[in-house]
Amino acid sequence: MCLSIPAKVEKIEGEYAEVTVGGVTYKAGLQLLDDVKPGDYILLHAGFALQKISDKEARETLLLFQELDALNEQTDAQEKGHGHDDLM
Repeated sequence: MCLSIPAKVEKIEGEYAEVTVGGVTYKAGLQLLDDVKPGDYILLHAGFALQKISDKEARETLLLFQELDALNEQTDAQEKGHGHDDLM
């Protein structure tokens, strides 16, 4: 299974784009796509843009990632509060 994340194209230099995800900048190869321009959203996996997606799809997916992150933090806090001794 692979996971790709929505990334916003900030600028393009040849076959590569500078993209951002959550304020972090990455380099993405554009060899698999045509007609990508700054402002577009792409799905980024292993340093390559796999496909273009709409702004709406990108926002919805990023929101889901934020919700998962919040759930993970809540679960971690609950586990720390209960300790692990009660599991044995």
